[in-house]
Amino acid sequence: MATEYLTVKEALTAVLHSVSPLPAETVGLTEALGRILAEPVIARDSLPPFANSAMDGYAVRADDVTQASQSLAVSLQVVGEVAAGTVSDIILTPGTAVRIMTGAPVPAGADAIVPVEQTNEQYRAAERPLPEQILIYGSVEPGAYVRHIGEDIQAGQAVLPAGHQLRPQEIGVLASLGVAQVPVVKRPRVGVLSTGDELIPVEAPLTPGKIRNSNSYTQLAQIQALGANPVPLGVARDTVADVRDRLQAALDAHVDLIISSAGVSVGAYDVVRSVLEEGGNIGFWKVRMRPGKPLAHGTYQGVVYLGLPGNPVSAMVSFERFARPAILKMAGHTHLERPQVTAVLQDEIYSDGRESYVRAVVERNSSGDYIATTTGSQGSHIMTSLVKANALLIVPEGVKYAPSGTQLAAMMIDWPASVF
Repeated sequence: MATEYLTVKEALTAVLHSVSPLPAETVGLTEALGRILAEPVIARDSLPPFANSAMDGYAVRADDVTQASQSLAVSLQVVGEVAAGTVSDIILTPGTAVRIMTGAPVPAGADAIVPVEQTNEQYRAAERPLPEQILIYGSVEPGAYVRHIGEDIQAGQAVLPAGHQLRPQEIGVLASLGVAQVPVVKRPRVGVLSTGDELIPVEAPLTPGKIRNSNSYTQLAQIQALGANPVPLGVARDTVADVRDRLQAALDAHVDLIISSAGVSVGAYDVVRSVLEEGGNIGFWKVRMRPGKPLAHGTYQGVVYLGLPGNPVSAMVSFERFARPAILKMAGHTHLERPQVTAVLQDEIYSDGRESYVRAVVERNSSGDYIATTTGSQGSHIMTSLVKANALLIVPEGVKYAPSGTQLAAMMIDWPASVF
């Protein structure tokens, strides 16, 4: 027997308890962006792998230029040049210098770099013949402008832990370490099913009693935005046979999670629930939240199933609250919630006592405080109010009226510059 009317927290706990991180797979570095490491990365090499110059200039012995200044230049004999990608066999001796380019290995005997701007060489000359002597107009300390071996990463060091999400900067580090193949958590394959005889393709003209199938596209996009793999399952008509066939298609596609919209309320043609009970189980099918009371959670033939409401805003908000954290957990993430801020309500909200998620715009005022203004009608069919919103204000369970000035938690579905 399904449990009815759970709190949002109880329902979310049940959903998250039913899913686990997926197994690992190995992907190429160019395919790893946004993925979660399945194993720690241990450096095989040090970074930098050799001491090199941080500037274009001259490699010197710091002791040779301790007295150098703008009014008293020190003259050194130039005994060679080393460019990035080359290695010099020159050994500096007292009174000598080597011209060096950024990234080039520091020659033996040198312990500092004098930037070219502190010499008498014309830095931007089209051609720079190697001078016999160079005048130094500033002293440097030992180690100045030298990138030392292993300064960033030491060979054998644990660089990235398992569970870490790979951003562009991590991709760069892995490339520098020669890691071409990366063990990451598999991307969840999420089947998306819409139900209802009233649904028509998006390109079809409207006819009496019909609406376009927007929910599938919304959920496919929400899944894709998480880095998971959406699997379209089409539209199931209001028959047990058709629903059963669509769910079998999901199994044939080897999905890790099935998400449907509509078909789980108490309407006369809501057949999804009966098919689920026939081929699996339903853990709960109602949640004390607004919008989104009809919400089914269970399994079908061993695959976790989440049935969202049919109204478009209800479906999207329910996805945010339950499906999104579940998909993130399956993908290996540990931070599953949207960021939240406390915002001061600028208008007023009426609710029915269920935990409510109110579409709003959150921004900062001149004092730096977060303020929130609702985006008009909160009807579960008014998608434009969600288009305008960057947050969902959370009205706690039991609260039926929130006047202007009330402080509410705001779940940020977008994080625009105006909020920073």
